Amino acid sequence: MSLLDHLQAMVAYWDKNEVCQFANNAYLYWFGKTREQMSGITLRQLLGPELYRMNSPYRVAAYAGQVQVFERTLTTAQGSIRHSLATYTPHIVDGEVQGIFVHVTDVTPLKLLETELREAKEQAERLATHDFLTGLPNRVLLNDRIQQALALARRTQNFIAGATLDLDGFKQINDSLGHVAGDKLLVEVAGRIRRSLRDVDTATRVGGDEFFLLFPNIDSRAQLEGLATRILDAVRAPVELSGTTLQPSCSLGVAIASDWSITPEMLMEASDKALYTAKSLGKNRFSIWHLPLAA
Repeated sequence: MSLLDHLQAMVAYWDKNEVCQFANNAYLYWFGKTREQMSGITLRQLLGPELYRMNSPYRVAAYAGQVQVFERTLTTAQGSIRHSLATYTPHIVDGEVQGIFVHVTDVTPLKLLETELREAKEQAERLATHDFLTGLPNRVLLNDRIQQALALARRTQNFIAGATLDLDGFKQINDSLGHVAGDKLLVEVAGRIRRSLRDVDTATRVGGDEFFLLFPNIDSRAQLEGLATRILDAVRAPVELSGTTLQPSCSLGVAIASDWSITPEMLMEASDKALYTAKSLGKNRFSIWHLPLAA
C-alpha cells in the first residue's frame, strides 16, 4: 500500500455493493479523504449525486464485466478543476463480477496542451484567410466567397456585384499624421464598412487603403445604389486621429453582372475600372459598371 500511496493517480477497489475496500492516499488531494477515511465509503457517497449519475453508464458496464476507459472533469478538494482519465476494470471470479478496480489519472496538462494546440491551429487558419490589421477576410477567402456567390446567382437568377473601395487622400494622412494614425484610420474604416453591409456581403482588405466588397444576390440596381450610398455616408463620419478631427471619404467602383459565367478576376477588374471613373469625376462618390452578357 505504501507504494500505491506514492502514486499521483487514484487507485481503489470497490466491491459488488459499490463499497470501497481499499484506496491510496491520492484521494486526499482529489476528494479530501485519506485512505483510512475511504474504507467503507460507497461510490455514491464519494462522488455525490451529480457525478455519480454522470458516471453511471461506465459504472453499470464495468459491473457487467466490461472494461471502461473514459474522461471526466473533477473539482478537487482545493477547488481546482482537473481533467482525468478513468479506467474501471472488472474483478471477475468464476465468471461473476466481484467488484471493480478503479484507476484515475490526472490528464489536465495534456488537455491544456490540446486546447493550446487547437487555439494555435485556429489562429493560424484565421491568419491565412484574414487581414492581420483589420481582421477582414483576405484574397484567399474572397475568391471562395465570389465562387459561392456566383453559384447562388445561377440558382436565383439574381445579380452579383463587386466594388473596389479606395480612401481619398490616404497618402496625405499617412504622411502628415504617421503610419500609426493611418493604421488606426484603416481599422476604423473597416469597421464602418462592415457595419454598413448586409449579413450576406463580404468586405475584404486587398492591400493598403484598398478594399473589395462582394454583394451576392442583388435584385436591382436601386438596391445596389442604396448600399453604395450607405457605405459612402458611413466612411464620411468624422474621426479623431492624433488629436486631429478628420472627415475621411472614399471612392467606390461598382461592377454588377448578370452573366454568371464570369470569373472572380473579371468582376474585380471591372470594379477597378469603375473606381477609376469615380475618381476622375471628383472622388467621394460611386460609379457603377455593367458587365456585358456572355455571347
